[in-house]
Amino acid sequence: MDLVLAAADQHILTPYVYPSSWPEGEPFRQLLSLFVITNLGALTLYLLFGTLSYYFIFDHELKKHPQFLENQVRREITYALRSLPWISVPTVALFFAEVRGYSKLYDNIQDSPYGWSGVFLSMLSFLFFTDMGIYWIHRGLHHKLFYKRFHKPHHLWKIATPFASHAFHPVDGFMQSLPYHIYPFLFPLHKVTYLGLYIFVNVWTISIHDGDYRVPRLLQHVINGSAHHTDHHLYFDYNYGQYFTLWDKIGGSYKSPTAFEGKGPHDYLRKLREK
Repeated sequence: MDLVLAAADQHILTPYVYPSSWPEGEPFRQLLSLFVITNLGALTLYLLFGTLSYYFIFDHELKKHPQFLENQVRREITYALRSLPWISVPTVALFFAEVRGYSKLYDNIQDSPYGWSGVFLSMLSFLFFTDMGIYWIHRGLHHKLFYKRFHKPHHLWKIATPFASHAFHPVDGFMQSLPYHIYPFLFPLHKVTYLGLYIFVNVWTISIHDGDYRVPRLLQHVINGSAHHTDHHLYFDYNYGQYFTLWDKIGGSYKSPTAFEGKGPHDYLRKLREK
């Protein structure tokens, strides 16, 4: 995140926002800047990619499903916009620790222990590490001690749209993002790669709520896509994973998506029309 902060300081904050007497490296200024940047970035990613997905990918026929709520899209967006600033508070604390040099993020490829291959391997390990972490955190949030207070609001959306992707209780949203932020404190990761992965995970979160259940046949039971996550919203105790089905299969919570078996939301709507 220090790359983004440095760019913001150079082009906007130092020349146009902050007084010249306030140095760029002053901790409170960095915290304030990170809070603004994090919120603007999250809003941009959510609204931009959520809107594109909603209008160009999401099947609007799903809005006719009996479990699609009245004014649901507006309610999803409102809930997300209220939650994101609160989610950003602990997130900014972790970004601040990165900026102050406490993480294992590095600037140059030559700083990677294994060069370009290390960068590529770190991308793979990031995906598998965060998939594992999110699985167990997500499953834990379904425990009766936490579900009603923190995770139930996200399950209000049985037939989700892309705008449900970030419509979490703030504690829920931060806890499920925690593996992304922990990774660079544990393992070396290139700073640009980290920014790219940060964008990717936000777009992926939108994609598994987009109602597009198409997955290449060979990957249908490997990739955790929208069909899997829709069944999670509908049937509660299945498909907690983020990118892959691996941990659901290890943890005994994998469910073959109903959309792949002719029993999904589109099939339900078709049967309603036939009646």
